[in-house]
This record gives sequence, structure tokens and C-alpha cells, in this order.
Amino acid sequence: MEEGKMDDLISSLPFEIQKRVASLLPLKEAVRTTSLSTFWRSLWSPIQLSLDFDPNPLNHEEAGQDIEQVMGMFLRSFACPEKLELNLKVPINNRNEELVVKATKGVKQELHVEFSETQNVPAKTCLCLHSTPTQRASFFGVKLLHLRSVTNLSKPLVSMMFSNCNVLESLSLEKCRGLESLEVETLSLQSLVVEDCSNMAAIMVSAPNLISFEYHGALLQIEIKKTVTLVDVVLDLRDGPGRNEFDCEDVLPILASFKDVEVLTISGWLLEWLCSAGVIFGKLEFNFNRLKELSCIDFVISKDKRDSLACFLNSCPSLVKLSVEIESKLNIIPCPCFHQYWHEPHLWMDFTTVRSNTSNLEQLESVNLVGFVGKEDELLLMDLFLEKATRLNSLILV
Repeated sequence: MEEGKMDDLISSLPFEIQKRVASLLPLKEAVRTTSLSTFWRSLWSPIQLSLDFDPNPLNHEEAGQDIEQVMGMFLRSFACPEKLELNLKVPINNRNEELVVKATKGVKQELHVEFSETQNVPAKTCLCLHSTPTQRASFFGVKLLHLRSVTNLSKPLVSMMFSNCNVLESLSLEKCRGLESLEVETLSLQSLVVEDCSNMAAIMVSAPNLISFEYHGALLQIEIKKTVTLVDVVLDLRDGPGRNEFDCEDVLPILASFKDVEVLTISGWLLEWLCSAGVIFGKLEFNFNRLKELSCIDFVISKDKRDSLACFLNSCPSLVKLSVEIESKLNIIPCPCFHQYWHEPHLWMDFTTVRSNTSNLEQLESVNLVGFVGKEDELLLMDLFLEKATRLNSLILV
């Protein structure tokens, strides 16, 4: 059926049925329908309200009551997707700033919240999120919470929201460029994603049921506590080492905290820098004994990157699937010259020696190579896999 006729057909249905049609779509796809026609835009017209909000901690309870009541009404049912727009007047330095909160809820107990300020408040902030055992109704049913553009001005509201999310399973923070640190403490959380938070320097998580952790950005301090269920980790450090000086003493504890995961995605430059500083993975106090799937992402395969990956594979005895992805659009992150070495650097060896020092990959069955163009270092890496992976039954070159 033609798109225009389909729009006419849906627009002729009762409003509640129209909402039901929208609820059958994944939330992101449902929201995108606003660009299709006037009908879809009217279907997604947000509920608009204006409230006063005092970010002073002494006035949190009083300031938050109206917001909790509004959000409680908005989230009373997840039967259909809806949008809410709150214009909050926030007293700052004897004048009122405006904080706009755009909230979208989905039928799978999803809540996406984006913050924007009429006048940007430049102060950076640290965000502490602690859930508390309360049955207050405003956010109690939310299982997926996606926060975008959290700043110092919106921090009190976010903290109040999170404290009531006692069944929350998934938390995502995106483009929160005013945040310098994130501290999360909760029992129910299973998935945490932090993406494009350019000023973030530290993440501390205490979540005993956390299964998946995903981070995209620059290298930072990461501390995962009281977590024994972690399975899947993404360390996409495409923005390089950040503002801090690179130190193995700081980086290795991060890797050690992920030693029991089964699926790991990591940036190739990090392995190269560690090996260039003298780290030999096979001689560390920890191995990745449970690791089944490894993905390595980089902008190029060079001799040092190739040999660093070979060294890292010595710590992955149970590896079943390996992916090496070359993304030419990634930023070039040149390795510095390290003058003090922990061990005798294996990167000084020729490839014949590196290959002989690489453990047999006895469990490896599948290798995916993405973005390879047939350069010498890439071909030598392929030869390494073919020689060391005695059970290899699939090598895919894309």
C-alpha cells in the first residue's frame, strides 16, 4: 500500500487505536514517524507543563513534589508511548534560568529524558546516583532510563529521579559533556552505557547484578565494585588517552576488573601502548580465562599493533571468536616513546619470534577481519591466526 494511503487509513482510526499502532513499533522508530506527516506529528504532540524547581539540596523535597506528581501521572501506565515537555524555572544567582526537560516513555517501561537550558550554565559537575528502597510511584516502574545532556543544572533532578528507580535494569548516559565523574550504586542495574561524555574522568559502579558495561570515549578511571555477574564489556577508547598522562599502573587494574568477562571489545591502541611500555600479558598476575569473544577496533594494523594483539592473545586461552575491525575514520592515536620498561619489550622482536612466542589458540573457531586491504602486516596477522588456531573453521574477510 502507498505511504500516503496508509497515513490516511491510520488517521481515520480512533485516537486510542492510533496510539496502539505507534506502541507496536520500537520506541526510536515510533518517534521518527513524526517526520512522515502532520498526522504523525500531532500523534506525538507532547504534554506541556511549566513548574518551578529549586536545585538547593535543602529544598529538594519541597521542590520535587510537584515534579514527582507530574511524572507519576505521566508514568502511570506504559500502555502506549507518549511525550512530555517540562519547562522548569530554576533560581540561580538571584535570577531564574529555564531548564527544559523532554521525556519520552515507551511501552517496554522505557524512559528517555533530554535536558536543555535556555542559557548554558558552564559549571561542570559530578553525578552520584544511588537508588533507595522506596515505593514512591513516580519512577518505580521504569526499567530502562536513557539520559541525554545532563548538566550541573539538571543534576539534582536526575539524582531525585534515579533514587526512585528501584527496578531499573538499564541506564544510558549520552552527550553529558558537563559531567566529570559518575558514581552509580544500585541493586537492580544490569546494563550501563556511557557515550560521548567528553569531560568524564572517572566512573565508579557498585552493582552486584551488572551484566553489561559499555563505554565510548577517552581513557579514564573505571572502578567496578561488588560485581560478580559481569559478562559483556565494551571499552571503545576512540578518543585516545584523554587529558591524563598514560600510566600502566592506572590502566592494568581496569583490565583486571574485567578479567572474568566472556565478551570484550577493546581499542587496539591501548594494547599497543601497554606493550610498548613493556607489559607482557602472558606474564601478568591475571588472565582472561573466561573470554570467549574478543573484538579489537583500530584505525590501522601496523607491526606494533599486530604484535601487541598477538601478545594479548596469550592471556585468552578460551577464546572462541575473534574480530579485528579496521575503521579508517577513527582518529590516529600515535604511540609515545616509553623510556622506562616493566619487562623486556617484546615489540623489539622480529615477527618470527613473536609468532613462536604466541600461544596456540586451541579453542578459536571463528575469525572475522573487517576493513583489511591486504597490507603486509595484515597478511602476517592472518597467517598467525591460521597457524595458531588449530580448530579454526571460519575465516571471514569483509
